[in-house]
Amino acid sequence: MADHYQNNIYNQGDYPLQGDYPLQGDYPLQGDYPLQEDDAASDVTEGHDEEDQMYEGEYQGIPHPDDTKAAQRAAWAKPQTGSSAASDLEELSEQYEYIMEECGHGKFQWMLFIVLGLALMADGVECFVVAFVLPSAEKDLCLSNAEKGMLGLIVFLSMMVGAFLWGGLADKVGRRQCLILALSINCIFAFMSSFAQGYSFFLFFRLLSGIGIGGTAPIVYSYFSEFLQMNKRGEHLSWLCMFWMIGGIYASFTAWGIIPRYGWGFSMGTEFQFHAWRVFVLVAALPAIASLVGLTFMPESPRFLLENGKHDDAWMILKQVHDTNWRSKGQPEKVFTVVHIKTPKTTEDGFFEVQSATRTPVQRWAVRSLTLCKLVLRNVASLLSAELRFATLFMAVIWFCMAFSYYGLSVWFPDMIKHLQHEEYVSKVQVIHKKQVENMIFDFPLENQIHEEVVYIRDKFINIEMKSVKFKDSLFEDCHFENIRSSETVFENCTIYSTVFYNTDLWEAKFTDCKMENTTFEHNKHGCHLDTAKENDVLIYLVSFLGSLAVLPGNIISALYMEKIGRVKIIGGSMLISAGCTFFLFLSFSQSAIIALQCLFCGVSAAAWNGIEVVTVELYPASKRATASGVLNALCKLAAVLGSSIFASCVGITKAIPILLSFTALVCGGLVALNLPDTQQKILQ
Repeated sequence: MADHYQNNIYNQGDYPLQGDYPLQGDYPLQGDYPLQEDDAASDVTEGHDEEDQMYEGEYQGIPHPDDTKAAQRAAWAKPQTGSSAASDLEELSEQYEYIMEECGHGKFQWMLFIVLGLALMADGVECFVVAFVLPSAEKDLCLSNAEKGMLGLIVFLSMMVGAFLWGGLADKVGRRQCLILALSINCIFAFMSSFAQGYSFFLFFRLLSGIGIGGTAPIVYSYFSEFLQMNKRGEHLSWLCMFWMIGGIYASFTAWGIIPRYGWGFSMGTEFQFHAWRVFVLVAALPAIASLVGLTFMPESPRFLLENGKHDDAWMILKQVHDTNWRSKGQPEKVFTVVHIKTPKTTEDGFFEVQSATRTPVQRWAVRSLTLCKLVLRNVASLLSAELRFATLFMAVIWFCMAFSYYGLSVWFPDMIKHLQHEEYVSKVQVIHKKQVENMIFDFPLENQIHEEVVYIRDKFINIEMKSVKFKDSLFEDCHFENIRSSETVFENCTIYSTVFYNTDLWEAKFTDCKMENTTFEHNKHGCHLDTAKENDVLIYLVSFLGSLAVLPGNIISALYMEKIGRVKIIGGSMLISAGCTFFLFLSFSQSAIIALQCLFCGVSAAAWNGIEVVTVELYPASKRATASGVLNALCKLAAVLGSSIFASCVGITKAIPILLSFTALVCGGLVALNLPDTQQKILQ
């Protein structure tokens, strides 16, 4: 590999740098740079000899910072003979930390912060899209309960696959390249899903869209952490987490403003319908599109390049970061002093290069793909190696416990609110019992009623809506139903004689154990029809909006105190406090109480999530960082599926099971978190 770099990027014929300077070996010596700092000195300093100025710390025997940095550079520049791969990586970690300190924190990191934040925002939006469109889509696509359940489930399952896939690839192919591919897949199939007219196509496109967006979180944190110095890492990764909350707010706000206007839309015949919820699906993809555009201007992680032996490319990127930051601070004359970066010797097999003369392009692609899969799986298996085994098991327990409780309760809160609403609605039901109605025209809506043992003779039901109406043990004789729209309306054990149903949506499925004679159904309504007054209750958007907004205090507090309190205490403390919050759910008997407890729980949980993301990045070396994050995120989505399924099944039956399960999981996760190693002062490996 050393011979490969003889034609290095510093040759003047290849890259125009700051001037002509000699080369020693492969890289320019700092001493041969043009004396830019001296030449750029202002008139104010003219005539002063810098060597005559005394450094204040010299009286106390404290070495000058420049002398310390020079000693570090000399040590790193010294050739290493007979050093192991482990010592090479350790030396690279220390040198890389020094380089990031020299590059500083400034304009470049903030630009990358915004771009990656938009990608994380897209991940947050994806978790809400299906939940928001389902009340409308279930009518537009005629979904059964089983199909609705599968559509909700497919979101987390696809994101689980995406997290595992893209996390593993990011450590072998590159953070930036994988993130661009993942976001591209998400954007393409999210766009296609908005136009899908059938359930099967919509499900398939959302599946692929989820696989794409599932890779954002594992890559984003690994990518951004490798541009941060140690004393900035915890705080700025925590600020980055805030974009997930912004994604939830964005999804709630746009859904609230778009979906309830279901009447808006257009159609092309009876086969193509485009209603407001489809517009929301398109709008929800905007953060991913914006991030994708921004990534085209961002470089690859230099740490990834160094791990893979691409010294020259990494040096150029680090110089770009340095120059961008110091120019924005008004010091364009500041010179990037790093001339050589330690490149570790990797013993891992690379991709097999197959000669074009012996194999076809398809065969070469197949061999490379198979080799890549083997490398990814080998990297995943290495997470359970002797040095990483306990860290991986501890983090797996913490991720699973936190996700199981958080996502489970996130589903349970709105479902409980709907259940309380339903109980209140049912308590106001109007019962009509043992009456006889003759020659009457029903031209007014019927809602929340039970008609039991009622006799209807020569009655007409014309141009009305029926909502939550049950006809039980009733008789219909010579009646006429015309242009009826219904929801949750059924006929049970009724007798129907000489009755006409014309242009209604009262199908056979709505008649249970009914006896019919001389009854006709003419021009029945086809497809599903939306009950806007009920299905688009704004409370579903308000609850999600408040839950996302409540995360803000937890994000701010964790970001400000991540370096002061420490990651371990923030994770453990937040999980234990969240466990305490769950017990107050036993006292929640109203909608307002549940909403308040949801906000409290989400706010406290946000701090725990921020700490978990930071520690996950810091525990693993660069060659396994995205892989570990991907595996743990996949486990998180699995826990989300289990939690949401179990908790949703308990709604209306018992509160005890969800509360006790979430309490137990949070306590276990919090106690395990308190035994994690402290990574606060740890150099990024």
